[in-house]
Amino acid sequence: MAIEFALIALPFFLLIFAIIEVSLSFTAQQVMSNAADDIARQLRTGEITAAAISAPNRLKQTICGRLFMPAAGCPDLFVDLQTYTTFANVPRTLPLTTAGDVDVSQLRVTPGGASTINQLRIFYRWPILTDLMKHRIESVDGQGKMMLFSTATWRNEPYL
Repeated sequence: MAIEFALIALPFFLLIFAIIEVSLSFTAQQVMSNAADDIARQLRTGEITAAAISAPNRLKQTICGRLFMPAAGCPDLFVDLQTYTTFANVPRTLPLTTAGDVDVSQLRVTPGGASTINQLRIFYRWPILTDLMKHRIESVDGQGKMMLFSTATWRNEPYL
């Protein structure tokens, strides 16, 4: 009995840890997507104004308060909100380095006003909780984290 358990224990625990990690990261991804959609809707309708979130880290703080299990102050949260002249100009790629981390040099918080085209991108380095799984499922090289991201693109309403 003990020999049989020893043979199946490692694969069993790897499977359990993988299920827990995937479930938690999926939940965090969904919560982050909902936060992006909510913020985008509030910006689109003018409920949140460009002036209200243009202050340094104001948008990041707003999003951080809506996340699932964030670290204090959300040091691994990155936000990009930019305005574009046409939908064709909106980027379709992610600003990631070759190591899978966020290229912060491309991120800005420059929301537009009425009738402008905007894109909100949220990036979060999600910590992998079980040491046994870190090197197997990390997407940010050498940090034991996976990159979660969410994007919303819209045209603001012609509010006053």
